[in-house]
Amino acid sequence: MSARTLATPLIGHDGRFIACSGKNLLSFERNGSVAWAIPLNYACRQDISPVSDERGKIYLIAEGRVLKITPSRISSTESPLEIFFNHNSSTMVLEDIIGLSISISYSSLFITIRNRGLFSFLLRGELLWSAGPMLYRFGYRQGCKANISDCYFNSAPVIDQCEGTLYISNTAGQLYSLYIRSSQFRWIQDFSAIDNSMIITPGNNGHLYVSFPRKALLMSLDVSTGNISWQQNVGPLSREKSLPTVDSNGWISIGSLDGTLYSISPNGDMKKFLQATAPDSVIHVSPVLDCSGFAVYISQTVMEEKSSRTIGDYTYISATKPLSILFTLLAPATGTIYWTGKYPGEVSSLLSESDLHYFTLDERVLLTLLSAGRIGNSLPCYTTRQKIAWTCSQARPKSIRTDTGDDKEIMLFLLFQSVFLVILALVVRFCCIFWRKRKLQDNGLQRFLEKRRSLHSKRKTLNKMISKLELKAKDDNTINEGLEQLGEIVKAKEGVERKLSTSYSLGRDRISSKQGSILPLYSGRTNSHSFHSSRKESVTIFNTFSDTSTSEEQRSNSGDDSDSDISNSSHSCREMELKVISKEVEEAGTSTRVVMTGGDHEEGQSDAMVFTNPMDIEHQIHSNVHSQGEDLLMEPLQDSVAKRRMWLKRRRTLSSTN
Repeated sequence: MSARTLATPLIGHDGRFIACSGKNLLSFERNGSVAWAIPLNYACRQDISPVSDERGKIYLIAEGRVLKITPSRISSTESPLEIFFNHNSSTMVLEDIIGLSISISYSSLFITIRNRGLFSFLLRGELLWSAGPMLYRFGYRQGCKANISDCYFNSAPVIDQCEGTLYISNTAGQLYSLYIRSSQFRWIQDFSAIDNSMIITPGNNGHLYVSFPRKALLMSLDVSTGNISWQQNVGPLSREKSLPTVDSNGWISIGSLDGTLYSISPNGDMKKFLQATAPDSVIHVSPVLDCSGFAVYISQTVMEEKSSRTIGDYTYISATKPLSILFTLLAPATGTIYWTGKYPGEVSSLLSESDLHYFTLDERVLLTLLSAGRIGNSLPCYTTRQKIAWTCSQARPKSIRTDTGDDKEIMLFLLFQSVFLVILALVVRFCCIFWRKRKLQDNGLQRFLEKRRSLHSKRKTLNKMISKLELKAKDDNTINEGLEQLGEIVKAKEGVERKLSTSYSLGRDRISSKQGSILPLYSGRTNSHSFHSSRKESVTIFNTFSDTSTSEEQRSNSGDDSDSDISNSSHSCREMELKVISKEVEEAGTSTRVVMTGGDHEEGQSDAMVFTNPMDIEHQIHSNVHSQGEDLLMEPLQDSVAKRRMWLKRRRTLSSTN
């Protein structure tokens, strides 16, 4: 058998490592012997590693196709080979499929195709979604801002198993974050100011790592926002094969051409390893995780000659004639070295006893063989899911830190927001109130407000008129002529208030349940006031008697005069009542029921008398006035009260019904 080259290998879930060679897919046991071989009929991509799911099915790229391999069908009648995806374009070349990755949690496979975009498939072959590098939001292009024609995705999709997101870059130096279940972009970061070429490495711990080989720069991004958490300068990197590796502790390790291993913690603290052998060696392949996930295998290639030169921001390493390879197993978090080996040496003796000596091997294949064979490893092994669960637990939720800044500015900002919210709430309430008014919807806002203002003005005018009439009633003894006008004004005011509280209300107008009396209050003098209600045709008469004397001495000095005043006042009140009643009876033109209250009556007797002739009413009232005046003259005076006293208060109510 002639020597053949093995492509980039994969360590399967069963601990075997899998690699393509030509048009065959091979699986090797831990000791290097061949476990099985499957002919593919298509040449594999040498630079892209296969991927596998939890059930052991393998997906790989071969001649522009994505093949699905089921190793469990090798001993059955079913073919273990299926074509999962085939590009039917006639211009298809081998480099059209840039890369692929798999999400175990979401059972999805992602494929990047040059000049076409990113495609998401379920593992059963159903297309979920596709996305291109150009994204439009609110009419603005978010991706490929400068050059549209030559802009496309140029990296394999990278899956963050904890966040449920994937990351991909384009040729314009932009990094995209997408949701796994949809084609929606989470965020886009533009790193074109640093370099257009980048390598993306998932941390599965709340961090995303991006390395720029030309700039020898490594940075950490926050997976939620894409903001830079920290960045570190490392030694010169190999552009093709030097990829970072993240262990279960969250430490990212990358080998440099200066022979040093750079390991950086999740917080950005950096350690340097293997510096003792670094001057005469280079590291140009990626470290490989061991089966525990907490340690890494590193290879240093010892060179016969090595020189470095710095030009501007770049450092160039020149090395010739590799002599040997040094292998080391160490834990970056603790710095513990578990094992070291050398090729040629004990590693070469291990290869001579296996089937791998038929193949041309490089450092990548040797590191994968050491990891799969657990050479020099005393740490316990864990499954892929256990490793992911451990790394995801390192991603603790971050407490949001707010930069307080100037307290005055913050208080002013909060005050402004509060005022704005209050104004907004008032405007919304105002609009809701007006929207519910049919009258407003019919006539419009301007007519509604004009009508409301006119009603308010009318109400103020009516209030002034009522106040003037009440003041006039207090000062004038003969106000019967203005009572009817006062009643009409009060009714007009009530109508205005009713409109303001219903049809033209803003939700604030209320009619008071306590309405003030339209009659003047008692002013300390002997007055008689009446109000005529035209609707019910009734007459109400109020008689008030008051004594203007304030002391017993005054009463004794003016005894006769007081009696005379009382008698005259009583007669004048009765005459006024007579005139009003006569007028009302004449207007009513019907029989009138006169109710006389006051005086002494036996139980069961009634003062109600019915008259049809106004003259009879007048005669009866004159008789009552004369008899009650005599009773008032005969009452004794009270000597023990120094304040003003009221002699007598009587009310006569006369009602007329139609």
